[in-house]
Amino acid sequence: MTVEAPFLVVLDLVGTFVFGLNGALTAVRTARLDVVGVLALAVITAVGGGVVRDVLIGAVPPAAFEDWRYLVLGLGGGLVAFALSRRLQRLELPIVVLDAVGLSVFAVIGAAKASAFGLDVGPAILLGAVTAVGGGTIRDVLVRQIPSVLHSDLYAIPALIAAALTAVAVRADIYGPAAALGAAAVCFTVRMLGVVFHLNAPGPPGGEHRPRGAPGSRGDPGSRGDPGSRGDPGSRGDLGSRGDPGGQGSDE
Repeated sequence: MTVEAPFLVVLDLVGTFVFGLNGALTAVRTARLDVVGVLALAVITAVGGGVVRDVLIGAVPPAAFEDWRYLVLGLGGGLVAFALSRRLQRLELPIVVLDAVGLSVFAVIGAAKASAFGLDVGPAILLGAVTAVGGGTIRDVLVRQIPSVLHSDLYAIPALIAAALTAVAVRADIYGPAAALGAAAVCFTVRMLGVVFHLNAPGPPGGEHRPRGAPGSRGDPGSRGDPGSRGDPGSRGDLGSRGDPGGQGSDE
């Protein structure tokens, strides 16, 4: 099993909280759910990607159920968003930055854990990305929206890059704290460039990319993947998705 540096574990926990926060913001602002729905979406966004990863690689029970901190942080993020959703609008940029941190760390830890369970580079990259964006994708489906990871400012691509760098480092036997932080830094940089310059993956020839906030797009303050959306964890991660945790990226 891969043992992560304490610094990465701390970032993993911070990402879990932020993915939970962003998942709850989606529930409050977009779906207008009650407190039960808000907390449910918070936890799903925070740990959903990590749970999917662990089930697929046979790491059961999933790490989120073995370490109480992940569920507590996901619920904590949900409670904060439920109580302070209007005030959190003023903290949009810090939430986006922390969400990018969670996305980066989840992708790295997810790929490292998949590699530690014997998966080849390709599957490890896929599961690293699932760890990072899986929770937010599940959240979006539950509130009947197109998953923001499919159209938000460079969200899945940075996660795939970080997961690829991690999986290759593990295969080359050079994976360690420095390699992990380097891969996470690359993911964070690409993600923030996408946010600042509104960069998107190429669309179909002759097609027109829908701007955030347009019908069918996800530009609401509760979506995951852009600064006005769930600020996707985490799934997951925008304003969010852990993961969006994204998705929860624990390697424990």
